[in-house]
Amino acid sequence: MPRKTITGFSNPTVKAVRALRDKKHRRREGRFLAEGLRLLTDARTGGRIPELLLMAQGRDAHPLLDELEHAVEAAGGEVLELPIDLLAKVTGKDNPQSVAGVYAEWDTGLDRIDPAAAPIWLVAQAMRDPGNLGTMLRTADAVGAGGLILIDDCVDPFSVEAVRASMGGLFTVALAQARWDEFLPWLRAGQGQLVAASLRDAVPYRGAPYAAPCFVMVGNESRGLPEDYELACDLRVTMPMKGRADSLNAAIAGAVLAYEVLATLGG
Repeated sequence: MPRKTITGFSNPTVKAVRALRDKKHRRREGRFLAEGLRLLTDARTGGRIPELLLMAQGRDAHPLLDELEHAVEAAGGEVLELPIDLLAKVTGKDNPQSVAGVYAEWDTGLDRIDPAAAPIWLVAQAMRDPGNLGTMLRTADAVGAGGLILIDDCVDPFSVEAVRASMGGLFTVALAQARWDEFLPWLRAGQGQLVAASLRDAVPYRGAPYAAPCFVMVGNESRGLPEDYELACDLRVTMPMKGRADSLNAAIAGAVLAYEVLATLGG
């Protein structure tokens, strides 16, 4: 399919893509927007090709962009070329990347996750900040975790902000979403140690008896984990706070704990 050129914001395809910045429209269409050559290349490496590729006019040539365009065309997708100011309106950034893509959302059900597939998993409960979600995805990738499981009402992982913050992690890390009353029975049906950073009957996080597969859970940024969630954990650990702050950022706490688990398990 030949590349098409669009110059006006009134184009229905451009309007439809811009609407994907809104959660309601993403849910209705089952699609989301991602931008940046590196991020889209990571997606392609992970086997995910955009249904629609948008490229800015006057962009610098790059072999990875050529490969991406060929992959989209081979998959039967559409390629649009548009002025940089129009791309800025679509992505909502004053200085947009030279390329963006529209992807179909994928199944994030727990039944797609195999707990035995990796020694470490990350779990986030009621996480609301897209930057923290992105950090959790990047941490999961860095420690070789099996994936990230989002519990209860978390920020939309397919939002423009979360996708951007993941730096490609959304496409390289397995992702699942579930309610607590779905997740806990699923975990208890097999092997799996649930660990949380906590002050309730906790042991020091260094030297704690971690066991694979270990599910490292962090709670909401402001409220932390509900008491009954903490009590359901197999192990509660605490990290020393030597300054005036009484807690770490939720995503950072998850990263510190994940690396300690990795070291304990011999990773």
